[in-house]
Amino acid sequence: MKKKNRIFIYLSFAMGLLIMLSYSCNKDEDNVPDPPPTMTDVEGNVYNIVTIGTQTWMAENLKVTKYNNDTVIPLVTGTTWEILTTPAYCWYDNDEDTYKDTYGALYNWYTVNTGMLCPTGWHVPTDVEWTELIDFLGGENVAGGKLKEIGTDHWVSPNIGATDENGFTALPGGYRNFDGVFYNIGENGNWWSSTEDGTGGAWYRKIQNSITDVSRLSYMKQRGFSIRCVKD
Repeated sequence: MKKKNRIFIYLSFAMGLLIMLSYSCNKDEDNVPDPPPTMTDVEGNVYNIVTIGTQTWMAENLKVTKYNNDTVIPLVTGTTWEILTTPAYCWYDNDEDTYKDTYGALYNWYTVNTGMLCPTGWHVPTDVEWTELIDFLGGENVAGGKLKEIGTDHWVSPNIGATDENGFTALPGGYRNFDGVFYNIGENGNWWSSTEDGTGGAWYRKIQNSITDVSRLSYMKQRGFSIRCVKD
């Protein structure tokens, strides 16, 4: 075989091998799932997000301790919580190490009312926006089950009807009462809306371990509830 023919054969073989390797790599890359979408707050906390219907929601509770203009939110741990008419946040049982990463912070409604709690481009949902989410999932009687995280790693048993079918992953962060006492971690989750009720309180949504409902309730603005932001 002539030298030129051998060189041609070798080059052809090499080119073919490179094409096969390239195809194999591209095929492997095509099989790698895309990472879940996220958003980041002013402090660098990263949250998973999920689109349900026409809305895009945080799939975790907010844990930020600054407004979106980088101003610090007051941390209130003592009994002065009950007389507040100004913004404040806290951690359940005043225990940041145990509760922050999983359940996020608890905020009174005065913090919500600043309009600066969620990252830029996001906001605390109105009462109407909560209703839109719940109606899309089939109404108040069943939406709680569809929103709850599956299992009993965080929810107290029985976690009735939990399917988390859209990835909202509602968690039972409990609440801080107007008198400053903490209640119901593991048993229920409570999330503020940005809408006042017309009688001095504000609307919120409650999901419990023992039922599949989402309850629409209103209460005093001093209570500390969880926050889920929705995209503008």
